[in-house]
Amino acid sequence: MNKAELIEKIAKDASITKTQANLVIDSFTGAVTATLKKGDKVTLVGFGTFSVTARAARVGRNPQTGAALKIKARKVPKFKAGKDFVSKMGKTAKK
Repeated sequence: MNKAELIEKIAKDASITKTQANLVIDSFTGAVTATLKKGDKVTLVGFGTFSVTARAARVGRNPQTGAALKIKARKVPKFKAGKDFVSKMGKTAKK
């Protein structure tokens, strides 16, 4: 499902316009992004938790030449699915 399909689904389910659904999605992603930038986490009970984790600096390899590359340390977003979400996914996957 892409963003346009998600907008259409939300608009239909909530009986709102596609423009309003797009604003909802943009507001949600903006709020999550801003919260993660501050170093906080976003927890949606029954769905999951968005957080930020630190990735250490490391040495990688150029796959074409095999030359060593320095990869800088950075912060990356992370999502951990909630227990209810995981259990619901397991039930639908079996069908």
